[in-house]
Amino acid sequence: MTMSSGNSGPAPHRAPEVVAKTVSVAKAETRAGEAFLQRHGGRLLLLFAGLLLPLWGFAELADEVREAEAFPFDAPILQLARAMAREGFDRWFLLFSAIGYQYGVVPFDVALVAALAWRRRFRESIFAAAALGGSALLNLATKQFFARERPSLWESISPEASFSFPSGHAMGSMTLAAVLVLLAWHTRWRWPTLGAMAFLVAMVGLSRIYLGVHYPSDILAGWTAALVWAVGCYGLAFYGHLRPWGER
Repeated sequence: MTMSSGNSGPAPHRAPEVVAKTVSVAKAETRAGEAFLQRHGGRLLLLFAGLLLPLWGFAELADEVREAEAFPFDAPILQLARAMAREGFDRWFLLFSAIGYQYGVVPFDVALVAALAWRRRFRESIFAAAALGGSALLNLATKQFFARERPSLWESISPEASFSFPSGHAMGSMTLAAVLVLLAWHTRWRWPTLGAMAFLVAMVGLSRIYLGVHYPSDILAGWTAALVWAVGCYGLAFYGHLRPWGER
């Protein structure tokens, strides 16, 4: 009596069929992946660059501040800013420091929310109000939680009495920039808005370092926290397929 030996795997004559089916499945998966990225790629990029990376950055900064660890770049950058000090720069950076809060960002925030509501763009108005107002409240609470003292390397020409981490000027200007860029992203004003806001945010942040009232790490923390909050508010306001200025 003869016994046939066991055969693992497909029979030889079925191998081409298996290969063809595998290739077909791979092509279908590739097409589905491409379609998904075309449909949601922008949101995935926004989630990664505007939420996950800044959240990681803020967590790293906050952890060091909580443990009272000194950042190696803080003191050298402050000393460099001090070495640059001169009367012309004083006026310039005092101007941007004022624009970054009471004489620029804050009144513009209020005007933006009011203008959007007046134009009956209620979703955009709610997004702006939640992002801008929430950012200010979050900054106040975070300052009290970390209670980091201001730099004291020299006597500032514009002293501050509140806590240092994270910078309210940096956080407020970045939140406004993020709100405007996100609202303008699907319009022809996307790149002009991005360029103008990048300049404003950079100058406000530099002004606080130049004046000696913030560590550079305070500025970075304000920027990252603002991005996380603004992008999170955007995701809640414009979930699914909704986007600013779309048909109601």
